[in-house]
Amino acid sequence: MASAARFLVAVAVACALLASNNCHAHAARHLADTAAAPAAAGAVPGLPAVPTLPTVQPVPRGGGPVALPPMPAVPAVTVPQMTLPPMPAAPKVAVPLPPMPAIPSVLPKLTLPPMPAVVPSVVPKVALPPMPSVPTVNVPMPFAAPPPSA
Repeated sequence: MASAARFLVAVAVACALLASNNCHAHAARHLADTAAAPAAAGAVPGLPAVPTLPTVQPVPRGGGPVALPPMPAVPAVTVPQMTLPPMPAAPKVAVPLPPMPAIPSVLPKLTLPPMPAVVPSVVPKVALPPMPSVPTVNVPMPFAAPPPSA
């Protein structure tokens, strides 16, 4: 764990050193020193001139289909047919397994006492209070009636 932390600290220090490097001014000075051509009017001194873009032929519109050059023929690749030798049969090795050793019983034999019979007279009789009557109200229930025939 400590070596991983030291590695992380080393990476952080290396990143900080690379980020604080001020060689950008040196590179700009080097570019300014090696500029051979004088700057054109309206250009920034010390920076190379931007090259002009090549002109692109406009695409004809509405003049019918555009004729494309013919597609070159692709030679058909023929794969030679090979016959593989027959797969050798795996030899069957019949090794008799040794007999399973008997596992000695470590736990002592335990006898459980018989389960007591549940006597129903032990459970007290509980009388429930009477159920309150719910008044019947004519409330329409959804989907209670059969669907209307179309």
